[in-house]
Amino acid sequence: MRILIQRVSRARVTTAERHDEQIGKGLLLFVGIENDDGEDDAVWLAAKIANLRIFNDDTGVMNLSLLDVDGEAMIVSQFTLHARTKKGNRPSYVDAASPEKSVPLYRFFVNRFEETLGKRCAVGVFGAMMQVELINDGPVTIMIDSKQKR
Repeated sequence: MRILIQRVSRARVTTAERHDEQIGKGLLLFVGIENDDGEDDAVWLAAKIANLRIFNDDTGVMNLSLLDVDGEAMIVSQFTLHARTKKGNRPSYVDAASPEKSVPLYRFFVNRFEETLGKRCAVGVFGAMMQVELINDGPVTIMIDSKQKR
């Protein structure tokens, strides 16, 4: 699993079908799932991200986690995180898992992250055309991949 983490002051996701969710201070997580990803990847990522010390403490040092600041989270599926761009100008998405594989794992990750935070997370609509608005705080943007647990 590959997740793009953005520390935000606020974020909002909407669809033409009137889905509208928003958060204040917290993390916006774009989640990409590959064919060989499993629940163990989701468990590791949920714990790792919730505990990443990427929020400023009183001295301005990134020393606090999402849990420490009691922040909110928004989780949006994004298969394009697995784009291959080596050849040609049209990205290939052959590494992205099919909906049959990715929908249950995406839901598992959302549930696991909510359990870790102890609160509900805002979510996008899997497979829908979404509009995502965000105010990146910092900016702080981090890519994390469960295949690179270093």
